[in-house]
Amino acid sequence: MLKIYYENDADLKVLKNKTIGIIGYGSQGHAQAQNLRDSGVKVIVSEIKGTANYKLAKSHGFDPISAAELTKQADIIQILVPDEFQAELYNNDIKPNISTGKAIMFSHGFNINFGQIVPEKNIDVFMIAPKGPGHLVRSEYEKGGGVPCLIAIFQDATGNAKDIALAYGKGIGGARAGIIKTTFKEETETDLFGEQVVLCGGVTELVKKGFETLTEAGYQPEIAYFECLHELKLIVDLFYQGGVNYMRYSVSNTAEYGDLTRGKRIVTDATKLEMKKILTEIQDGSFAKEWMDECKNGKKNFKKMEEEGKNHPLEIVGRDLRKMMKWINAKEV
Repeated sequence: MLKIYYENDADLKVLKNKTIGIIGYGSQGHAQAQNLRDSGVKVIVSEIKGTANYKLAKSHGFDPISAAELTKQADIIQILVPDEFQAELYNNDIKPNISTGKAIMFSHGFNINFGQIVPEKNIDVFMIAPKGPGHLVRSEYEKGGGVPCLIAIFQDATGNAKDIALAYGKGIGGARAGIIKTTFKEETETDLFGEQVVLCGGVTELVKKGFETLTEAGYQPEIAYFECLHELKLIVDLFYQGGVNYMRYSVSNTAEYGDLTRGKRIVTDATKLEMKKILTEIQDGSFAKEWMDECKNGKKNFKKMEEEGKNHPLEIVGRDLRKMMKWINAKEV
């Protein structure tokens, strides 16, 4: 049954006399740390000295310390470094320095769900996961709003894990929009599935194959780029505002008829079967093992595929076209 918590369900007083430690001052780290501080919570942060994020934290009025020292000082340790570094960080810096009654928390359940981190039984383990990027978490908070969050309790050693998690969610602004109850398993598996099948993997391949089909048929790459990539934002914005029906209402009748009659020829029952296979690979842990093995191998295959993607004709033509679009604040990697 769906359960959503709001501001009246959370009490910031739970965090009174507690210190929140944020490890990693990246996208989520900078937003969550500042929002908590602005909510009156004591916050300390950890970052690697000399990095851009270290300098950013300093510019925001924080004095970053080591993860080990942060663990000693903080009552609640929020781990916001990339998934592939969390287990090593936990084993080397957090585990030797954490004590009974403290808590570790996450904004994504990967390492707990797949057993990369096995926490001690004498600490709380929970998740508050904003459903938006860090810059949105920060900007919405500053406007007086918030980004919806997920809450999950993996381990409740103190008996107060839920209250602490809800207070944290309120502190970053999430309770203003709503905090939805879930589990580490559900959050992790649905998040990975969405990324791989739709949001990143699925959309990327669909765009590339559409671009290739048009250019191989002799159409100009620039025109193909506009039709298969650039205008995708227009459609996604309509999805974002009102779902599929609002998109269909907003486009022309010709476009809607093409959607209704041709879409199923592209994403077929065979595609859905492959989606189910990918979901199984996520659920049984084989994707997690594959990714961790790739990281242990120096990410050689990852880097090779990433480089190939950067040099795809779609990207080459896009870099030139985006120079024409001063309004989009183009980002080139």
